[in-house]
Amino acid sequence: MFAPSSDDVRRFFCETFRKQRAGEILSPMEGIAGDWIALHPEYADTLSDADAALARDYSVEGGQTNPFLHLSMHLSISEQASVDQPRGIRDAINALTARLGQHDAHHQIMECLGEMIWNSQRNGVPPDAEAYVECVRKRAAR
Repeated sequence: MFAPSSDDVRRFFCETFRKQRAGEILSPMEGIAGDWIALHPEYADTLSDADAALARDYSVEGGQTNPFLHLSMHLSISEQASVDQPRGIRDAINALTARLGQHDAHHQIMECLGEMIWNSQRNGVPPDAEAYVECVRKRAAR
């Protein structure tokens, strides 16, 4: 299992942004990431300076959104849908996307994903994939 560090993630997004702006060929994963980066122009300054991005602290106490976490969640949700993992997530994502559009649906799914991770960490148990999929389904059914 690949477990990139936060620095690896930051480098990946900064390099993808650089390559995208330079018109260079992107890997398939960079292409997906690049699409999400394009939908978040507010992150351009952050992504333009990899050294500053590596040095910056995005603690909850700072009250600022971590653009790398946000983009990583978009990427994760895209990957989950592409491989239907956890099982049933693709249909749930598609249903929510049909109702809200892809970007807004992803932001709703991020809340479900964050809740699943928070519950897992708080209770010291594995992530509950069924609860996650059900959360997305409920949002699609609203």
